[in-house]
Amino acid sequence: MRRDERSEVPIASLQRSKCRAVVGMPPRSRSASVLVAVLWCLALLSIIVFGVLHTARMDLMVMKNYGDRVQAHYLALAGIEKAKALLYQDALQRSRSRVNHDGALYNAPEQFRNVTLGRGEFSVFRRGRMDEGGGIIYGISDEESRLNVNTASPQELEKLQDMTPDIIAAIVDWRDSDNTVSQDGAESDYYLSLRPPYVARNGPFQTLRELLMVRGITPALLLGRDSARGGRVELQEGGEQGASDSLDRGWAPLLTVNSAIDNVNAAGEQRVNIQSADESALSAVNGITPDVAKAIVAYRGQHQFQSLADLLDVVAVQNRPGQNGQPNQGRENQAGNPNPPGGPNNPNSNPSGPKVISEDLLTQIADDLTVNSSDRLQGVIDLNTAGLEVLRCLPGLDRQLAQAIISYRSSSGFFPNTACLLKVPGFTPAIYKQVALSVCVRSETYRILSQGKVNSSGARERIQEIVHVGLQDVTTLSYREDDL
Repeated sequence: MRRDERSEVPIASLQRSKCRAVVGMPPRSRSASVLVAVLWCLALLSIIVFGVLHTARMDLMVMKNYGDRVQAHYLALAGIEKAKALLYQDALQRSRSRVNHDGALYNAPEQFRNVTLGRGEFSVFRRGRMDEGGGIIYGISDEESRLNVNTASPQELEKLQDMTPDIIAAIVDWRDSDNTVSQDGAESDYYLSLRPPYVARNGPFQTLRELLMVRGITPALLLGRDSARGGRVELQEGGEQGASDSLDRGWAPLLTVNSAIDNVNAAGEQRVNIQSADESALSAVNGITPDVAKAIVAYRGQHQFQSLADLLDVVAVQNRPGQNGQPNQGRENQAGNPNPPGGPNNPNSNPSGPKVISEDLLTQIADDLTVNSSDRLQGVIDLNTAGLEVLRCLPGLDRQLAQAIISYRSSSGFFPNTACLLKVPGFTPAIYKQVALSVCVRSETYRILSQGKVNSSGARERIQEIVHVGLQDVTTLSYREDDL
């Protein structure tokens, strides 16, 4: 069969035809195609560069934010250290002046408000109580203004709002040293039945939030309506606290697990124990004459001193007829203890005369005397700093007397010693006897809340420390970093 030669076109001929067609395109079409290709390349490069730059910027921001938070942490730490230094200096100055309390650092914005340091600033602050007007106060607070949950009696705890007998029993069972369940209480058997299970501490509470582990105590009871924020104080710009001041704050602001003061007078000297001191040691106290010292020794021979208030019952020693008035030298009684001069076996004294210590004299000598042989007094409440809700928990006190204490210290100044309670309207020696062992007029355990802030980025960090400030050192009892 014959091929149609016209239908067969050589391949080389076709390729030459295509090349001629491309070469033969108009110049404007060729430029548009190149431009489109270049634009696509630029777009792709822009996306790549933008992604790289965005990633690098995010990395830089993360690093900068981390660096700013580190700086804010150390700014907050600077506030803590400044407060500790000022507290120690204040303690030394007060001891030299023989003053128990001056309140200098409780409200000191010139020392603690927006203190500039480097690229930022720090503030030491606390939330004001209702009797202080609320809001934010720039200064420290003390643990002796709170009720110590480790030492408070059931009678004191029951005065807290919304406190019930079964919760009190559970608190007492948690902090006691045994596993014996008290009436309405709870011990490890109950807590082991929970999910997850745990055991009662059977010892002192270590932190305030440990109360949340006790049966019946909820975040609402402990932290109030602040429970969503964990009880955290919010420091607003300008130093003002918002409407949250009026919210129920629960028990947390009223309680502590750290409160104790050394059993010394305002000058830091050991107090004279009226339970055991001899006449010469008692006479060394300014205001106590030898006759008064003799009367004290004679009185304790028949009565044990329960508190300093019992000094109001001390009567003068009167010699019995036919005796020379010389006291017996110490003899051994049946218990093997020295029989104090003027004691029940001493025929030369008759402790039944007129009273020798007036209320005015007691207010002069009370700070130098004690009935407690312990070196440290645990859980006592500071009359100069405690608020209304804490004061009303004390034995023998109600809301009216608690308010009278606050009104007196506001108008007449801080209490120099506990016996000055007798000057408060409504106070009687009988009430003072009930409360004397539970109160003090000096704080040594302080809560410092400090916030550091980097101004350029607004990064903030917060630190809280509880410290005991003595005349020899400053001891950190607890430390907490608070996330903002």
